[in-house]
Amino acid sequence: MGSIDEEIAEIEDEIRRTPHNKATEGHIGKLRAKIAALKIEKEKRGKGGGGGLGYAVRKSGNATVALVGYPSVGKSTLLTKLTGAESEAAAYEFTTTTIIPGMLSWRGANIQILDMPGLIPGAAKGRGRGREVLAVARSSDMVLFVIDGDHLEFRSLARELDGAGIRVNRRPPNISVTRLERGGVQIESTVRLTRITPELATDIVRQFGIHNALVIFREDVGVDELIDVIAGNRVYMPGLWVVNKCDLLDRAGRSSVREKLISVKPLFASASTGEGLEALIDGIGETLAFVRIYMKPQGKAADMAEPMILRRGSTVRDLLERLPRDLSANFLAAQVWGRSARFPGQRIGKDHVLHDQDVVTVLIRRGQVPGAT
Repeated sequence: MGSIDEEIAEIEDEIRRTPHNKATEGHIGKLRAKIAALKIEKEKRGKGGGGGLGYAVRKSGNATVALVGYPSVGKSTLLTKLTGAESEAAAYEFTTTTIIPGMLSWRGANIQILDMPGLIPGAAKGRGRGREVLAVARSSDMVLFVIDGDHLEFRSLARELDGAGIRVNRRPPNISVTRLERGGVQIESTVRLTRITPELATDIVRQFGIHNALVIFREDVGVDELIDVIAGNRVYMPGLWVVNKCDLLDRAGRSSVREKLISVKPLFASASTGEGLEALIDGIGETLAFVRIYMKPQGKAADMAEPMILRRGSTVRDLLERLPRDLSANFLAAQVWGRSARFPGQRIGKDHVLHDQDVVTVLIRRGQVPGAT
């Protein structure tokens, strides 16, 4: 294990010492690919070795949000104000030594909020139990970055998550990699590539020990995106930024913070005074993009009191996973009323994408089921 860490450190040092320009970008890209391949090898070896202690968190609710920030930015107090859960808080660093869950209700959805120990530089490499904390963040549905006026260096927080394979507010690259039995590495594209050459793409694929593959680029992306696709262990999730303790900032201070954080457009809130908490709660709920689905039993009125909560982009197949098994096992079709329907009562299949406040009837195979034929 140590030899891999040493090799990674040597390559990282070479990247730091190499001038970054057009002539060296190919060399640097191959070095980054080598690091990614070594990290995958390290993970494979580590799975058989116990792995040490970690944080066990049981997910509940309709979605899970991880509070991520430096020590002493007020995550614990914020959790208490948002959910009522008691998380130990004090005016010194590293107060939170475990994961504290709380539950937030928003428009019929239950959102689990996790207060986690503060991250420090090097967390992605294991400092301050960073790997365990980031592993919890990886399993969440959204990241809420908590910062304050004294901790505005948000880019290093994002880099720690990026180093752990967490891609915030990004989508998976539109690249397909299909391994072949023979034929070498074939690079094709449906768009003009300006950020990577076929030769460099071939070299990067081979860095992962893949010598026969068909790689198709369907968008103009670069080295990092190709590495992400080949590595295959990246997670993509939405994120939101909140400046806590905003009561300590005057108008000029808030204006200065907005200018410094213009790329992430943060919300402002104060866990101490309650200012901005309602907007923050709405921001969390809207970022998670819930879809409320109302079930209508055959021949009966729809249950408009308790919707099924799904996420944007969910299909009838996803809905069936939340219903009793016999409905899925005997599924024939479904009917939908609402924005996703071309006409009221449209008959649909499992791949139909549902929209917010759709009304759905599930038709099942039970002989002559009314409306099933």
